[in-house]
Amino acid sequence: MTSLTPPIYGLGLHTTSSQLGLSFSNFSTEYYTKTWNLDRQLSNYLHQYLQEFIQAKSWQDFKFIAVATGPGSFTSNRIGLVTARTLAQQLTIPLFGISSLAAFAWFKGSNYQVNEPIYVQMKASRGQFYGAIYCKNKQDNGLDIIVNDTVMLPEDWAKTLQDLNLSCQPLITPSQLGMTVSSVLELADYQWQQGKRPHWSEVMPFYGMSVV
Repeated sequence: MTSLTPPIYGLGLHTTSSQLGLSFSNFSTEYYTKTWNLDRQLSNYLHQYLQEFIQAKSWQDFKFIAVATGPGSFTSNRIGLVTARTLAQQLTIPLFGISSLAAFAWFKGSNYQVNEPIYVQMKASRGQFYGAIYCKNKQDNGLDIIVNDTVMLPEDWAKTLQDLNLSCQPLITPSQLGMTVSSVLELADYQWQQGKRPHWSEVMPFYGMSVV
């Protein structure tokens, strides 16, 4: 008699903008994502909405957690990271940290071919912006990094693109990024499938120079 392997569930959190995004999935038959526009009320409602969101599941159903690590709002980012790290520690499960820029690149990835540069840009402060360049890998199951998340002046980015001989137009991130939480979870699942099991203590925020 063949025993059935229980499904692998992952839980995703995205708190780096004014929009809270939560997602959970077994990556085959169940996909649930929900967003809330909370602005500065995130700290007041995050735990309540999280409990309500997963009420059909037990905490023990989740085999890993994925969280957006920024860039984004300093305060909201910190709240999400602390929550995700605490949950992963208490449940003794892996925690995957996914860049907000990478999640947005993957969210828009259907518009790009494999190995085509995906240039993502987000407003920072003092005339600077966050930027990163990715491309979908050959397996189309994740992103390769061409230029990692960083913050620069526009002229420095122009030189970076020139040095790389790239003429791609940037994807400008919207003010609300919670909707990309499903991409956070998908990118984490690809790493899970590769055998990666990061400890919660390894996941750190990317604060950079937030405008909030």
